[in-house]
Amino acid sequence: MASRKATALATVFAPKDVGLNKDTNLLKLIAMISMVIDHAGKMFFGQYQIMRILGRVAFPIYAYCVAVGCVYSRDRFKYLSRIVLMGLVSQPFYAMALAHTNQRMFAIRFAENPVGAAFNFYIYSWSVPNIMYTLALGLLVIWSIRDRQFACTIALALIIWKVQSSINYGWKGVVLIALFYLFISRWWLSLPVILGYMLWWGMQSSGFELFGVRFGLQMFAVLALPLIYIPTFSKLKINKWAYYLFYPAHLIGIMLIQFALAMGK
Repeated sequence: MASRKATALATVFAPKDVGLNKDTNLLKLIAMISMVIDHAGKMFFGQYQIMRILGRVAFPIYAYCVAVGCVYSRDRFKYLSRIVLMGLVSQPFYAMALAHTNQRMFAIRFAENPVGAAFNFYIYSWSVPNIMYTLALGLLVIWSIRDRQFACTIALALIIWKVQSSINYGWKGVVLIALFYLFISRWWLSLPVILGYMLWWGMQSSGFELFGVRFGLQMFAVLALPLIYIPTFSKLKINKWAYYLFYPAHLIGIMLIQFALAMGK
């Protein structure tokens, strides 16, 4: 009896296999395209709300792919270090490309003190951290659960609650990553849990209404669920580093387009 209970707990906290769509390379490609559409809609095509709606697909897929990575990754440190590295590299481009700059970033004039100005710019660009920060926190929460270090889980939860206003998608985004992981081996259990959670999340704001029910833009994130739960077999291959580097690369692309448009005025 004790052995069965231990096995059951191990299955919950440390799943060995994925019972949802394993075609993560295709999912990553869709998430990358969705992310570009979302950011382009925010910065260049604000009149086309459909672009922001399609952009809601990206985060649930990234959250799911992180959960899958936690199941199959053999080296936790390398996995986390790649995400952290991309976050560190991307941050100044993220602040510039998506209009998250602030006055403190420009407090030191570059012409007078280029090194100090660059350092100041980078440090204060973290007033609004990029999405890699959220994914890294999700990884840490999952690993604390997997190792049954629940004191660490509670400590992380308190930290996340404290800094939630500075996290992309807040604490709700980190919880979504953890939920994907906890139920990842059983689609029939995962689907109602994830769907219910995302519907609740979507109704935490307003802006849209259907059949008398008001909900926010985040509700459209449920559009990602068929992609996550219906198996596909594309056999698509994406280089690991190409996938990670796409994030800062697309931010640089948006930033350069903004500079070109500004120069053309």
